[in-house]
Amino acid sequence: MNSIQRLPASLTPFDVALAILLRDIVAVAPVELPLSQALGCIAVEISPASACPPHNVAAVDGWALRARGLVGASSYTPLPLAAAPPWVEAGDQIPENCDCVVDADSVDQTGPLVQVLAEAIPGQGIRRAGGHIGAGTLLAEAGRQVLPADLLIARATGLEKIAVRRPRLRIVNIPGGAITANLITESARGRGAEVIFTEAPSRDAASIAEAVDADCDLLITVGGSGVGRTDATIAALARRGEVNAHGIALQPGRTAAVGKVGKTPVIALPGAPDQAWAVWWTLAVPALDRLTRRLPQRTVTLPLARKIASSVGLAEIVLLERKGSGWTPLATGDLPLETMARADAWLLVPGGSEGYAAGAQVDAYMLRQ
Repeated sequence: MNSIQRLPASLTPFDVALAILLRDIVAVAPVELPLSQALGCIAVEISPASACPPHNVAAVDGWALRARGLVGASSYTPLPLAAAPPWVEAGDQIPENCDCVVDADSVDQTGPLVQVLAEAIPGQGIRRAGGHIGAGTLLAEAGRQVLPADLLIARATGLEKIAVRRPRLRIVNIPGGAITANLITESARGRGAEVIFTEAPSRDAASIAEAVDADCDLLITVGGSGVGRTDATIAALARRGEVNAHGIALQPGRTAAVGKVGKTPVIALPGAPDQAWAVWWTLAVPALDRLTRRLPQRTVTLPLARKIASSVGLAEIVLLERKGSGWTPLATGDLPLETMARADAWLLVPGGSEGYAAGAQVDAYMLRQ
């Protein structure tokens, strides 16, 4: 028997497969997570922050005074005080009736009298109430990934939890695809998903079907999606649910499939890293973004440094590198791992297109922020 892997008998247009996958996906319910667990999740709505600091505080270590009482003070005309002024350190609340903080050496305590040796202006050495964060400031835009700076602001305003959307994504790895499974697992966590990792005990349909658990928001299998003698993932998914499209007009990634197990959407990724990576960005990421209501992926529009030729009938992934003020194509269809690692962006050429001419303005999805 010929051992070369064959493609499915027919290919579903990429746009059709994507529409099938997304048609019943709705956003997951928000959850409130401790700040330590919210990093990378997708923000829902975060209550407007209270002012930080809530009152005037010292921005520097020094002596708290009232500026209008220091007019004319200098080392030549020191201003005597009846008593030593209060000493404050950075972060301390400013005492009542004080509106400035002067440096330590601006007050002389060596003689019989305490003397001020410098003028000041109101607000000098002080951080006003709301100087860090104004009252009513939104901590993070809904649909945007929670970043370390967002958590900094949340902690500064006293929040202990924030509301986010964090879908549960189950990855079922078919033996032999560990490198690819790790790539997809890390990519999923990087987009704010809670990942549940399962290893199928064997490559046969019964073992894979046993490992398929639809108790999640999105189910992804890695490997075994072809029609080779040891590929049984599609048969396993058909046992557990329905396969809506097997064989997608996407290059690389033509042996991918989409379907359902119960109400849970399923994406079967090929085992090869480049093929799985292509299906991840074009099918899995849109599904995750719908589950989280994430804002649209960032694109950058630049002219092509040279022509991109594409086969009509296949949607093709193109890896791009940003050079100067344009995009330089690195690879089309076949994606070497080294090229994947150094690419700055990717572009999907629609199935009905023959490609793009040199100089054409194209929208590319950024891989590096």
